[in-house]
Amino acid sequence: MRLSVDSSSFAKRYIQEVGSHKLDDLLQHASELALCIISVPEIVSGLNRRLREHALTDRNYREAKRQLLDDVRDATVLQVTPAVISRSVKLLESNVLRAMDALHVACALEWKADLFITSDRRQLNAAINSGLRSEYLGQPNA
Repeated sequence: MRLSVDSSSFAKRYIQEVGSHKLDDLLQHASELALCIISVPEIVSGLNRRLREHALTDRNYREAKRQLLDDVRDATVLQVTPAVISRSVKLLESNVLRAMDALHVACALEWKADLFITSDRRQLNAAINSGLRSEYLGQPNA
C-alpha cells in the first residue's frame, strides 16, 4: 500500500497521543511511505513548541528529531511541483483549508497514494472530496 501521511499524523510517531498506535499499524502495512517536503519543518516546529512549553525534555527532543530524520531517509519526499501547486489552488478554492494542508493533500494526489492519513478534519474532508481514500487519526469528535 502506498501510504501518504500529513505532518500532524506523522508527528504521532514521536509524541504518543491519540492515533499513535494506529499510525504504527498503518506504517507496518505500507509498501511505500511518502511525506510532503514541508513535513520535516512542520514536525520540528511542533517538537520545538513542546520543548519551549517544557512538555518535552532536551533529551526527548533530540531523540525525536533523530528518529524523524532517520525515518525520512526511508520515505519518498514529495516535492512542490507546478502540478502540486495547481492542485493545491483547486483544493483551496473548493474547500475550507489552510495552504500547508492543501499542499499535503495535493502531494498525495499527485503521487497517487492508496491511502492518505491526517489528523485534521478539514484536510480529511478536502482529501475525501478529491477522491483520495483517507483516514483520520485525530481526537474523536474533534
